[in-house]
Amino acid sequence: MEATGRNGNKRMHQRLGPSQAAAPDRANNKVCYHWRAGRCNRHPCPFLHSEIPTLQQQSASPDGGVAKRNLVWKNPSNAGAASGPPSKWGKGRGGGAVGRPPGKAPDRVCNYFLAGNCTYGEKCRFLHSWFVGDSFSLLTSLQGHQKAVSGIALPSGSDKLYSGSKDESVRVWDCQSGQCAGVINVGGEVGCMISEGPWIFIGVPNAVKAWNMQTATDLSLDGPIGQVYSLVVGNELLFAGTQDGRILAWKFIAIGNCFEPAASLVGHQLSVVSLVVGAVRLYSGSMDHMIRVWDLATLQCIQTLTDHTSVVMSVLCWDQFLLSCSLDKTIKVWVATESGNLEVTYTHNEEHGVLSLFGMLDAQAKPILLCSCNDNSVRLYDLPSFSERGKIFSKEEVRAMQVGPGGLFFTGDATGEVKVWNWLPNEMPHS
Repeated sequence: MEATGRNGNKRMHQRLGPSQAAAPDRANNKVCYHWRAGRCNRHPCPFLHSEIPTLQQQSASPDGGVAKRNLVWKNPSNAGAASGPPSKWGKGRGGGAVGRPPGKAPDRVCNYFLAGNCTYGEKCRFLHSWFVGDSFSLLTSLQGHQKAVSGIALPSGSDKLYSGSKDESVRVWDCQSGQCAGVINVGGEVGCMISEGPWIFIGVPNAVKAWNMQTATDLSLDGPIGQVYSLVVGNELLFAGTQDGRILAWKFIAIGNCFEPAASLVGHQLSVVSLVVGAVRLYSGSMDHMIRVWDLATLQCIQTLTDHTSVVMSVLCWDQFLLSCSLDKTIKVWVATESGNLEVTYTHNEEHGVLSLFGMLDAQAKPILLCSCNDNSVRLYDLPSFSERGKIFSKEEVRAMQVGPGGLFFTGDATGEVKVWNWLPNEMPHS
């Protein structure tokens, strides 16, 4: 996507700094203040255009890999590790913001800057930036939705990005120009949206919309009561978490090019707001504060996890671990014991309620956890150390996150804006 305006592509190229042939004298050991702010135009610059590696960065975790399945990660280097508490969970936590210009209040963005009317300019003691961090950059913003973005999808084989919103529409964005190529009215608030192969699945009140981008098939799956808040595909089944606490399942019938109801999973007392598939299990997070573990073969509940004290907003699989977040301001890491049951092996505490988790790899193929909080920010952490890699700021809370090709990732917030980010290919190595 070509970017325009402030904080766009021009900013990204400036942050890359001069070529190796014009490398600065590293003896001064000073990082360029203007590079940190994303506006250095000196070529060559006498100061460093990279952060000085810390001892923590030099001892980061080994490379990881990623599985294609939505929200399910795999770290091959740990594939043979035994179950039980890992030694590195949370070991990288430390103070200080990443990539913060000197003299600025730590991690605090100027609210007037967010509103576009700060009169202090560079003299403002608060951050004038949509992010802090030196390994990723903001490319552009996609504007058009009138209400919160609740889902982002990139179907395989398509050159289009799809965003769903509570304004009852799905917008289609051209990935080359960044322009809106179409608006589709779906007749109700979009509660969630995912893609699987050429299919896009959209959760709306009392139904799931199913679109095939290759065959132009347009289906409506009936059965849900109330809003559909979560969707996931696993074991050749489509699962939908609904407002009434049920999880409905459909099986695709290729001969008729249709979906047939397969099961209704009952157990949660309140809305199911998050679903993820890992190995041979389905995990569901609910407003009833519980996580239920379902066997994908039998579709029976085999364990109920009750450690959270508020709504379980998101669940995520990484390696042999399950991660969960809640409005109780915690992220919990679960691991299977010898009996096969899950137990908490580490709890990460945040200052605010946690809304969503998303996993991806950075430019160095290191696993990164994106953690959206209800203070309108997204934290980026290395795993398993939970060392901070950066922070993204937004006008309102971010509920939708998605990864794209070529180091791109996307965030959608409650103002209706979708931001496009990318990992910088020449970031400072972490090992």
